[in-house]
Amino acid sequence: MEGKSSSKPSPTVTSTPTLPIHSSARKKLSVKNFYLLEYNVVSAFFWGAVLARVLLIFHLLGPENVAEGTADFTKWVQTGALLEVVHSVAGLVRSPVMTTVIQVASRILLVWGVVYLFPESGGKAITYSTMVLSWSITEIIRYAYYAYAIQGTTPPWLTWLRYNTFFILYPTGVASELLVIYASLGDAKEFSESYALLLKIIMVIYIPGFYTMFAHMLKQRRRVSKNVGKRREE
Repeated sequence: MEGKSSSKPSPTVTSTPTLPIHSSARKKLSVKNFYLLEYNVVSAFFWGAVLARVLLIFHLLGPENVAEGTADFTKWVQTGALLEVVHSVAGLVRSPVMTTVIQVASRILLVWGVVYLFPESGGKAITYSTMVLSWSITEIIRYAYYAYAIQGTTPPWLTWLRYNTFFILYPTGVASELLVIYASLGDAKEFSESYALLLKIIMVIYIPGFYTMFAHMLKQRRRVSKNVGKRREE
């Protein structure tokens, strides 16, 4: 799921966004900021690889084969995002712990608790493709934004993408996640009626969770737009 932005944003992630705590851009990066820079660059690269795999397999073999060719790689890339919770808790970034946990936990559930357990149902749904496409595009933009921001050189077009594409990518991502879970309910019930019930409860929780994350991004967008306006006036 997003970190708090300032007039000069600085990164890490999300969800849920993770901006490092620093007062101004520095030509010489601290150890902390160097680590966060490398984390964001590597994360953007891996999500780029996920996106490339999805598009290639979708085009060559069809949507029904996307999960088979991407699920294992995607689950490990997404699992790496657990570091974002650590970053937030440790104070390396300003991202709220709760929004970070919401975004990371929901995706961990999808890759391990749904697609991994029930590949023939959740993984075969076409919404698996739209889900991972939404994730990967979102994350490439987000991590690239943080990587630039930590150096104090964020291009205006990247800022625009960061705070506008979520209007489309968040709803498509969440809708796809819900449909992937729904498609797996039959297999989940055979696996365990209690687990199927848990998934249904989680689907209901998605509603306030989506509202929380979307409202958080709107707040971030307003703050960034206000800061950009002030800089233009100066």
